[in-house]
Amino acid sequence: MTRHLSAFLFVSFCVWAIAAADALAGKVHQKLYVTNSAGDDVTVIDVATNKPITTIQVGPHPHGIAVPAAEDFILVTIEGKKPGDLVWIDPRTDRIVQRMEVGPEPNQLAVTPDGKIAYVPCSDGYWDIVDVRGAKVVKRLFTGGRPHNTLCSPDGKYMYLAPMGDIKKVLIADTSTHKIVGTIPFSNVVRPIALTADGKRLFAEVDGLIGFEAADIAQRKMVHRVAAELPEAQRKIASRSHGLGVRPDQKELWECDVEHGDVHVYDITGDRPQQIAAIPIGTRIYWLTFSPDGQTCYVAARGRNAVAVVDTATKKVTARIAAGQEPKRLLVVRVTEE
Repeated sequence: MTRHLSAFLFVSFCVWAIAAADALAGKVHQKLYVTNSAGDDVTVIDVATNKPITTIQVGPHPHGIAVPAAEDFILVTIEGKKPGDLVWIDPRTDRIVQRMEVGPEPNQLAVTPDGKIAYVPCSDGYWDIVDVRGAKVVKRLFTGGRPHNTLCSPDGKYMYLAPMGDIKKVLIADTSTHKIVGTIPFSNVVRPIALTADGKRLFAEVDGLIGFEAADIAQRKMVHRVAAELPEAQRKIASRSHGLGVRPDQKELWECDVEHGDVHVYDITGDRPQQIAAIPIGTRIYWLTFSPDGQTCYVAARGRNAVAVVDTATKKVTARIAAGQEPKRLLVVRVTEE
């Protein structure tokens, strides 16, 4: 009897201790933020319920979205203002807390993991390099082409800059010096890019290819060109790829086929990526992102002003969530409440 009582008290203490630790650490829940490119707002979705909980009026044609490792603020670029705007959102309150002017028509930005520096691509050929804490542009880095997509390496040391246009390459910038230290050429105009967590492989969608190209970063060269496997009917309809992401387990690469309304999935564990699935979304799509645990993929179904929720294990659409006008970029943010 004494042993049972002692065991009960021990378990009760453990439960209390865990609850107390959770209380001290604050509750964490996840929200999906969606930039509505043909509107002026960001849709906020509760990941637990797959339901919109609010919209944030940010300005005309919001485009890019990024967060630091701490996920304590969200940066959104506003493409439709002249000049462009960079907006800070507090994910705990879903309110705008700061705004600054940047270069024209800013697109998909990236921020260093420590939240200190953001690279903002602008349509005049420059990336604005922003001191995030000071809310000021510290340098404008010229690349040529039309600056568009941006990624930061997991260690924060490098920014990968993907301008559209005849430049046809990704430029690598050192975040300590803000200088270009290398380039990776691709076969055509570069569109969205994705990076493995170990920083060794870079994937790029390019014009004229439904699929992607893969590069070895150390060698600074493209090593694979992978075309999607398409049914005969789809081959007769022109499309392009726009939307690319590595699943958090680093075993799969997911790619959006815009006009065909499909997401293609590739196994990237071997030397050469292999397509393993095609997931019909049922409308034009434009971007995708994953939940932190990799169990869910969210696809911007811009043709229906919605987000498609895909189970990554079964490769099936499990829900559709209403968003704003032509949803584009989207990102899951882990919010800690005090």
